[in-house]
Amino acid sequence: MLLVLGGCANRSGEIDATGGITAVRSACPAVAIPAATGDITLFNPVSDTSATAMDVTATMTNVRSTCNDAGEQVATTVTFDVLARRTRTDDARDVSLPYFMAVVRGGSAVVAKRVGQVQLHFNAGQARTQASGQASSQVTRAAATLPAEVRERLTRRRKAGDEDAAIDPLTAPEVRQAVQRATFEALVGFQLTDAQLRYNATR
Repeated sequence: MLLVLGGCANRSGEIDATGGITAVRSACPAVAIPAATGDITLFNPVSDTSATAMDVTATMTNVRSTCNDAGEQVATTVTFDVLARRTRTDDARDVSLPYFMAVVRGGSAVVAKRVGQVQLHFNAGQARTQASGQASSQVTRAAATLPAEVRERLTRRRKAGDEDAAIDPLTAPEVRQAVQRATFEALVGFQLTDAQLRYNATR
């Protein structure tokens, strides 16, 4: 969807002859890793969170997404890499780390969530390894589309001297709320326990 504030232009961010600026709003969700969920640390023993008890550490990185918004369902596929390191390297070892994919509406409401597992394998003597994961989500196009009256208020051309020419339509609570309701995010991160989340937040 193309939102044109104050005029029409060909590309996002361009200023046209009437002084308007264009901004592109997509039905595809923004993709991100929530704060403090992109890393996970396993301890041995679990109750000891000192540096000497670190067993496995892993980081989620290279998050990429593809989105198909051609149909009634806006489908997003997210891929990512997990880079891991372990302390003891004497034997071969397999480690399974849980991750989540959550769809968030309006910046705060979780409307869907799935939990998966990414499998890591360390060969004997190997301290580092890497694996890849994938998750997907769907949002109905209707839910991600602004109502016609809101689109009209956002895209209507305003001229100097008009009563509302200098007023940003997004300052209107009903417009701002409608934009929030139609805005979705696809968030991916490690599925942490309360203790792991506290550790990430305070280290």
